[in-house]
Amino acid sequence: MDSNKRWSIPLHYQILIAIVAGGLFGYFFHNSVKYTNWIGDIFLRALNMIIVPLILCSISSGVASVGSAGNLGRLGFKTIGFYIMSTLIAIVTGFILVILIKPGTGAELGLSMNVENIAAASDNFGQTLIKIVPSNIFEALAQGQMLGIILFAILFGYFITKLNDDQRILLTNIINASLEVIMKLTLFIIKFTPLGIFSITAKVIAQQISIGNEIGEIISRLGLYFITVLTGLLIHGFLTLPLMVKVIGKANPFKHLRNMMTPLLTAFSTSSSNATLPLTLEAVQNKDGVSGKIASFTLPLGATINMNGTALYECVAVIFIAQAYGVELNFSQQLIVIFTALLAAIGSAGIPMAGLVMMAVVIKAAGLPLEGIGLVIAVDRILDMFRTALNVYGDTCAAVIIARSEGEKLKI
Repeated sequence: MDSNKRWSIPLHYQILIAIVAGGLFGYFFHNSVKYTNWIGDIFLRALNMIIVPLILCSISSGVASVGSAGNLGRLGFKTIGFYIMSTLIAIVTGFILVILIKPGTGAELGLSMNVENIAAASDNFGQTLIKIVPSNIFEALAQGQMLGIILFAILFGYFITKLNDDQRILLTNIINASLEVIMKLTLFIIKFTPLGIFSITAKVIAQQISIGNEIGEIISRLGLYFITVLTGLLIHGFLTLPLMVKVIGKANPFKHLRNMMTPLLTAFSTSSSNATLPLTLEAVQNKDGVSGKIASFTLPLGATINMNGTALYECVAVIFIAQAYGVELNFSQQLIVIFTALLAAIGSAGIPMAGLVMMAVVIKAAGLPLEGIGLVIAVDRILDMFRTALNVYGDTCAAVIIARSEGEKLKI
């Protein structure tokens, strides 16, 4: 027992130690990182392995347990309504900061980097809407088309409630049992999180050094832009969302933030809200006390469409690019940037650098040259870590607020 207590360091502290150790290893031994990269690769593959079955089972289970169409409609309206509201607030926060600070005025255009395959990788919003309905559910599952998977899971869960009692109970039990197995598998994978985080962090730092981008030099040359984005993310993460949890959710935002340290640190280091989803579900249910019904509906949906950090970043980045090129956006163009940033964030995948890809949509809508993405690409990987953590935090805050609105008693 004494031995167990001696080594029982909380997981979020283990992850924090791994981030620091991985950063130091990547900086001082960047030529040796190739020997540890496989650890992070396997860790991410293990997380990605369970994401699709987790989303399919969790949403189907959540919707089936919600019951009537009225309950599902109410829950869906609340969830999506909150996601749109919080994302718009994030965008407006970034918009105000970039207009006031003007980081693009006199920016160093010589730092721009080559951009490849960005336009080809981004769909317009109409195409994104069409792809919500998968032509082949097995193809959608294999390719990880999250919006299509979510729609199928919602419909599957809803029509389970329309079966007779014997069939409904049988299918619900099978899905719930499958979800329980996936969560146990998740807990097993979570044990290896510090090792995976160490490897991923070391790789990121080593990559920055290998391409000659010393972090200090990058930040100094795009310093004002970097500070503008980071300030917006911090305001939204440490002021706006906690206020929402306190005022709307009537919960303790400090306890909630402390409970979310493991998924937030994992999101920060992996830059993937999808890969963090298993840890987010576990923390929200077990530490905050949110029911499986609410968590399994709001969190997978949020990991796909609720991108507060990405939306804020895209708005700031596009206006920064306009300022750097000396383009004065009129009021209607500014509104287009705000609206398109919202739509692009909804269509953005929960994977590393997805926000950079979706920025092409916003840039084209604003009538700016696509090459402008090259101006911000140098610091994108660093900012990606911060905005992904905010994306995940926004999802967890939504789960708490929706749970409280449904009358649930939480642990916070």
